[in-house]
Amino acid sequence: MDLVEVKQELAGIAKRLTDFRGLFDLDAKQERMAELDEKMTDPNFWDDQASAQTVINESNGLKELVNTFLALEEEYENLEVSYELVKEEGDAELQAELEDGVKKLVKDLNEYELQLLLNEPYDKNNAILELHPGAGGTESQDWASMLLRMYTRWAERKGYKVETLDYLPGDEAGVKSVTLLIKGHNAYGYLKAEKGVHRLVRISPFDSSGRRHTSFVSCEVMPELDDAVEIDLSPEELKIDTYRASGAGGQHINTTDSAVRITHLPTNTVVTCQSERSQIKNREQAMKMMKAKLYQLRIEEQQKELAEIRGEQKEIGWGSQIRSYVFHPYSLVKDHRTNTESGNTNAVMDGEIDPFIDAFLRAKV
Repeated sequence: MDLVEVKQELAGIAKRLTDFRGLFDLDAKQERMAELDEKMTDPNFWDDQASAQTVINESNGLKELVNTFLALEEEYENLEVSYELVKEEGDAELQAELEDGVKKLVKDLNEYELQLLLNEPYDKNNAILELHPGAGGTESQDWASMLLRMYTRWAERKGYKVETLDYLPGDEAGVKSVTLLIKGHNAYGYLKAEKGVHRLVRISPFDSSGRRHTSFVSCEVMPELDDAVEIDLSPEELKIDTYRASGAGGQHINTTDSAVRITHLPTNTVVTCQSERSQIKNREQAMKMMKAKLYQLRIEEQQKELAEIRGEQKEIGWGSQIRSYVFHPYSLVKDHRTNTESGNTNAVMDGEIDPFIDAFLRAKV
């Protein structure tokens, strides 16, 4: 990259920063931050903990957005100064540092742009993620446990907190089903890209003949909704069961009927929660999960109606996987919606799924 190319890159960066400033209205964001800071100084702020946490989450999200933008602007200004120095002195070492800095800033801008794309109503919310193995017994249940680890590692990389709301272990290995609550700003916005069927092709460790197997796991993703969202849950439409929690636990969790299962009779939607020792807390969390599922059903119904109006036909089933993970006879992870690929299957299974999420969100916009 010569100095002319560097100058062109810097001009492009300057334009993007100007566009970003106008896109999210920096002044309005800073005013809102000041309002939230004032709310948090109220002596009665913590009287309603759920409401207080909502305010804190919004404040943290805004601060991250604004502070990151200001840091990007400062980084750009420093690079402009470096460019002028290189142009005057012709220092090769300083020019190499300048070129590296420009490349890094472009990468940072791309990541920041992705955050700005997450502007749908519940993108900023926590995410409820469910994994359900398809047919195949132990093989598909083991695949579900591998995806569970992948999403947990991804969340850890993002600095998100992961809570296991429900966990049903497999008979021999893996999991029969698992529900996670992933807490963090934009968790749902990112993870909605993972909704769909995930397909694995590998030599099965459970097959003594060493044959190749194909397994499927369905991933459901919903936003965690607060009380402000109106979802009609009439008591007569709900069937609530309690039972003894399964899996690992302390001396209390597996000896009382603390786990809760709620069935919404009109839609036959079922949710379970056994993460807490308290039946009351599990019931509260299960009601939140039910609201999220019914909201998701409402959105899917609206999308189905729009597709019918447009004359679209979309196959729904195990054959309509969104992503394939091939471990044999070659190593490749491919997203069938965007054709994004990675040959580093180990890195993907270790949580490096951002390129797939990035490509999906950009294609959607």
